[in-house]
Amino acid sequence: MHFIRAIAVATCLIAPMSLAAQSTQIALGGISADPTAPVEITAENLTVDQDTRSAVFAGNVVIGQGDMRIAAANVRVAYSDATGQVAQLLATGGVTFVTATEAAEAETADYDLTTGLLTLRGNVLLTQGPSAMSAGQMIVDLKAGTAQMQGGVRTVFNQGGN
Repeated sequence: MHFIRAIAVATCLIAPMSLAAQSTQIALGGISADPTAPVEITAENLTVDQDTRSAVFAGNVVIGQGDMRIAAANVRVAYSDATGQVAQLLATGGVTFVTATEAAEAETADYDLTTGLLTLRGNVLLTQGPSAMSAGQMIVDLKAGTAQMQGGVRTVFNQGGN
C-alpha cells in the first residue's frame, strides 16, 4: 500500500498539470457494489459482543461485496436492531478500498450498508488509472457510483503525454 502512495506522490511532484481545490465531485467507473448484496468478511480473529450487537474482526481483515474489496487491520461490525442484518462496518488501522478500476487508501473507513455510503477519512489517496487525487475525506455513494472529496483536495490528471 505504501508503494501506491509513493507512486502517487512521485506523480504529484513530476506531473505538469495539478489542480488544488477544497471539494470535488468525481465519477467512479468500476463500482458495481450493491449494498444489498452479501458481505463476506475474512480475518484472523473474531470477537462477538451480544450486548452491543457488534462484532470485531481483527488481523488482515478483507471485506468483499460484489466487485468491491476493503482491507484493513480491524473492522467493527454493527448489526441493525430492527433486522439483525449487518448495518455498518467501521474499518481502522489503514484501509484500502479497491474496485475494478479504482483504488483508494485512507486511515479509516465507515461503510453504512443502509444508505450505501462509504466514507474514507484521513490522508485519502484515490488512483484512477494513471491519475491520482488526495484529500482529507472521500464520501462514496455506492448506489450512484459517485464520490465527493473534501478538505485539501489535490488532483493530478495524467494527460498521456500532453
